[in-house]
Amino acid sequence: MSRNVVVTGMGVVSPIGADIKSYWRGLSEGVCGIEPREIAIGDLSVTLPVAPIDGLEERIKALGNDLGRADKVSHMATLAADEAIANAGLEIDEETGRRTACIIGTGIGGQDTLDKSYYAMLRNGKRPHPLTILRIIPNSPSSHISIRHGLRGPSFAVSSACSTGAHSIGLCADMIRYGGADVGIAGATEGVLTYGGMEAWLAMRILSRTTCRPFSKNRSGLVIGEGAGVLVLEEEERAKKRGAPILARIAGFGMNADGNDMINPAVEGASGAMSLALERVTVGDASSVYINAHGTGTLMNDPTETKAIRAIFGADADDLVVSSTKSMHGHLLGAAGGIECIAAILALNNNVAPPTMNYDEPDPECDLNYAPNEAVERKIDLAISNSFAFGGLNAVVAFEKAA
Repeated sequence: MSRNVVVTGMGVVSPIGADIKSYWRGLSEGVCGIEPREIAIGDLSVTLPVAPIDGLEERIKALGNDLGRADKVSHMATLAADEAIANAGLEIDEETGRRTACIIGTGIGGQDTLDKSYYAMLRNGKRPHPLTILRIIPNSPSSHISIRHGLRGPSFAVSSACSTGAHSIGLCADMIRYGGADVGIAGATEGVLTYGGMEAWLAMRILSRTTCRPFSKNRSGLVIGEGAGVLVLEEEERAKKRGAPILARIAGFGMNADGNDMINPAVEGASGAMSLALERVTVGDASSVYINAHGTGTLMNDPTETKAIRAIFGADADDLVVSSTKSMHGHLLGAAGGIECIAAILALNNNVAPPTMNYDEPDPECDLNYAPNEAVERKIDLAISNSFAFGGLNAVVAFEKAA
């Protein structure tokens, strides 16, 4: 038997806000968290536009000694999960813990630990720290959260590059929908602003040297950020019974693979995932639909995604409002789907579509309403979050207002 799944809590650590309230303020006011920053280790450094999180160190200290020995990728995930659980008013007793899943993904894992370990070995001849493996493994964030909160249901990591967050949320929702759990802590985290990480991204020649300009004709590539976004998911009747705040209902989830190319996205794959996410959704007036686009600001993604949206909505696509919040918080890679699903839910609850910032030149190949540089106030009944990853891995989550 299929059950409805709702969102009852959200937590975020992002370049434009260290909690949900400040994150929404940043999104709705068009705050851009992108700036030139030197990324260094020892005598090695590179300077380029990134979306960093300042003031994180003090918050990490407050997590306690056990988390103090973890990588930054686990720190951010735990901070976001703590906020989501608190906002949901979720009390985790023995029975709840046994029926709670914890699916926290990451595209890369403990990059900060990896960078420092290699530098120490190759430059200074030092052996790695004894906890290096525990810090870098992709399941470290989900494990730390499950241990911290006594979660004894299914706990694991998803890793699917830029679709990681959406996959984690969608898979956790399906687990609850079909009885594998009653509650879920789901989302993703990424901490890749390291010297080695940035040099690797520079080698791909897809990073912007200025800023992120999704869908604008003069876009020049993506900008890397870091952070975490985590949701509390619950079976709807359970949530209602305990009087939980119901922020949205998960209306649909679609995932597929292009089966085509590691880098070049395919219209058919993106539109296919969107179609799967919407197959049980009654889409009314298109003007009440908001799409949080993958919108990376690369030459290839943006027109491909535009065509995919038009393939699904046809002539009604002109009535949609679409935006890429990556123009503000950068591309959080594995964590992108986590914080962007939260952006979609916040848009749904506030009837405000966040803007696409840094947009200054229309592109004939990108011809939708992208809310250029200003938030759009309108009734929103359905919010869709698109995530399309390297390797042709697509994941789309749709949210609707709960009755």
